[in-house]
Formats: sequence, structure tokens, C-alpha cells
Amino acid sequence: MTAVGFVGLGKMGLPMAARLVSAGFRVRAYDISRPEGIDVTGDVTEVAEGADAVVLMLPDSDAVEAVLADAGLLAAAAPGTVLIDMGSSQPLRTRALAARAAERGVRLVDAPVSGGVKGAVDGTLTIMAGGDQDDLDRVRPILETLGSRVLRLGPVGAGHALKALNNLMSATHLLITAEALLAGQRFGLDPETMLAAVNGSSGRSGSTENKWPNFVLPGTFDSGFGLRLMLKDMRIAVDLAEATGVAPRLGRATVDLWADAAEHLPSTADHTEIVRWLRQLQEDTEPSA
Repeated sequence: MTAVGFVGLGKMGLPMAARLVSAGFRVRAYDISRPEGIDVTGDVTEVAEGADAVVLMLPDSDAVEAVLADAGLLAAAAPGTVLIDMGSSQPLRTRALAARAAERGVRLVDAPVSGGVKGAVDGTLTIMAGGDQDDLDRVRPILETLGSRVLRLGPVGAGHALKALNNLMSATHLLITAEALLAGQRFGLDPETMLAAVNGSSGRSGSTENKWPNFVLPGTFDSGFGLRLMLKDMRIAVDLAEATGVAPRLGRATVDLWADAAEHLPSTADHTEIVRWLRQLQEDTEPSA
């Protein structure tokens, strides 16, 4: 498999497509921004011409369905083509779309990723895959070029389910880490020293090991993953939990707090900026001297 279509050259998609090119794949891509360095077509349907697989790195199910159905990519894909949805979509909608694709002889697998922009650049993403084993085996060379861990979780939709659940966990970690470290700072503790201690203790998480030292403490807040995208995934996760009969009380409370942050932060806010919001919220509610 050497010919790959690629739709969505954003912060994650562009370095992913570049890795495929560097690995020797013939990549034809589409994005409205038309970035340099990648062969970008003028019509999204053109990425399917001669492609064995088409990667979709789009923000949500609405965008995926718009590209496949409304823009005609599914109709343009030849029977046997494998569509790889590597964004964060709704699991049940993914399953419905896979069934629709199968009617045309086109296969669909979901393979969302975790690892951020750095993981996309370095090819160290964790890829959470859902789909038939044969379909995943066919696109494994693509996935292994993009990630260092490729895990099949089950049938179509399984990858998107875990991706949403993972991001709910990640968002909860980040929020409670912010509350704890801000409290420690108010007490007089140094944040870097707190992180050094916590990262050797049971309170450590991706937030303490990565997000705080790399994006929060430097004040850059530039992880590359938007706050509203995180919130979208969190909502998918709590809806999924409720659909399975689990009552996500902490999950719903966390979603409410992130939704509050989204109302007060710019539309372009990085998800790590929830710490900035929480810090400001505490300052605004601090009693006057």
C-alpha cells in the first residue's frame, strides 16, 4: 500500500501527512488552507483517485460526514478503499457511517490518536483502532508510520469510544491538578518543586508530567489541542457512559466546569488555558483585604 489520500492538514494532520511522505508513501491531500510542502488538490474527491486508503484528520463527526457524503468523497472512493477516521468522532455515528460505506464496498476503520502535536511530528502517537482485523492489517503500515503504539480495541467505533473516554480522564486530571497546585502555591509552595515531588508519587498524571511543565509553567499554553475540542470529546464520553448505564457524576461535573471555562476564554483557546481561567476565577473571588 503506497498511495494515500489525506484530508485535514491542521496542527495534527500536517505533520502526520509529512511523515507519510518522508516514509515513501505517495500522498495526495486536501485542506482549505492549502499549506506548502504537501501535494494539495483543489477538490476533496481527488484524494481518492488511485488511493488504497484515505486518512481523515477532521475535528468531529459532522466534518467527517460532510466530507464523505456532502462533498462526495465516499462516492469517489473505489471499492476496496479503506477510510481511516483518525479524528475524534462519535462512536455510534462512526458505526453508521461504516455501514453506509460498506454498501459501496468501501471499508472504514476508526483510529484516533493521543500524543499531541509533538507525537505527530515524532511519529510516537498512540493509535486507538477500531475495525475488522483484516482492514486494520491492510493499513497497519500507515498507522505504524504515524504512531509507536497501534492497539486494536474492537470493532468499528471502539477507537472513538476510548478516545473520548481518555480525554474525559485527561481533562479531569488537568482540572484537579490545577486546583491542587494553585492551592499549594497559595500556601507558599514552589510549583516546580511540587511537580518534582508529585511526579515521583501517586498523584502523577499526564498533566503533572507533561502539560504543567511544558505548557502551563512556561505560560505558553500551546499544546496544540483546543479547549473546545476537548470539551466536545468530554461530552461524547459522558453521553457514552450514560448510554451504557453508568452514571458519570464526576464526569458531568467536570464537563460543566470546562463548559464554563469555554464561555469565558477565546474561541481559539488551547485546552491547557483552563488553568489560566481557574487562576483568574480564584483571583476574582478572593475576598478584598
